[in-house]
Amino acid sequence: MSDATNNWNATILADFRAHEGRITEGRLKGATLLLLTTTGAKTGEPRTAFLGYHLDGGRYIVVGSNQGRDEHPFWLENVRKNPDVTVELGTETFQARATITEGAERRRLLDDRIAAVPQFGVYQQMTKRELPVIALERVDKPGQTAG
Repeated sequence: MSDATNNWNATILADFRAHEGRITEGRLKGATLLLLTTTGAKTGEPRTAFLGYHLDGGRYIVVGSNQGRDEHPFWLENVRKNPDVTVELGTETFQARATITEGAERRRLLDDRIAAVPQFGVYQQMTKRELPVIALERVDKPGQTAG
């Protein structure tokens, strides 16, 4: 990742955390995002990505589009190795279990995402790989305390 990309990512993360989950500046201003923290597959270190999402029942659905690049996003390998993740949404932080969806469920969830954000259809057309669709399900219920 380039220094410019790292700086841009750091700016988005800081903006998200400083404004209770709202992006207030730049091209993502007003975007509905969550922060996904995974455990690095190789390093074991926490890695955080900001992702657009939509709801499917009580699950948060994210797509590994990597903006249509031919490589999967870094966080996907982390999820494959360790599906226990942390999600930041607004001012709330919670533990979740990530499941890579398959078959008809994957197709339905991707179609839902494309209907909400047509750019995801463009991303799928830009690459030969199948965009992975990941369901994030809370380990605890809202209002519960872990432990």
